[in-house]
Amino acid sequence: MATITITGRKNGSVRVPGPITLHRANGEEVRIDKETVGLCRCGASKAKPLCDSTHREIGFEADEFTIECELPTAEA
Repeated sequence: MATITITGRKNGSVRVPGPITLHRANGEEVRIDKETVGLCRCGASKAKPLCDSTHREIGFEADEFTIECELPTAEA
């Protein structure tokens, strides 16, 4: 098992470790090859599901949080 940490930044985005592959509603896959990926939590991003920092402009407020998840590892 691998452990990943997901964090919600105070008044900001949800941060997940990358790289990740997002699956859009239309079935399209989008690969993001960054070490850390910011996901929108305020609902106002024009780049959803990614954060574009719009939360700063609209005065979004939310508590910070941390979640640790156990993920199965791929078997060889």
